[in-house]
Amino acid sequence: MKVYGTPICIDCRNYKALQQSRGFAAEYVDITESTANLKEFLALRDHDPVFAPVRERGGIGVPLFVREDGEKTFDLNTALSWLGQPPVREEEIAEHRSCGINGCQ
Repeated sequence: MKVYGTPICIDCRNYKALQQSRGFAAEYVDITESTANLKEFLALRDHDPVFAPVRERGGIGVPLFVREDGEKTFDLNTALSWLGQPPVREEEIAEHRSCGINGCQ
């Protein structure tokens, strides 16, 4: 499995922490590490229909999980199932969004 993400994304950081704690293998592509990585991700984001709802909301679309057969998902538990991993447990979430009077940030 290949995972596209960035350290400025809380969901990506939570994925990386989970991968490290569980010790499963997956290729991680930091889209902010290099222009080449960003271009690789944008080639998917700009043309793949799975991103249509993300683009409509003005989102970025990370973390993106890509299975070896090309199937894509934004759902961590779906991606974990591809690897034979159980779903994420609440206590495995490293960072939680802070929610205040204006909702979650």
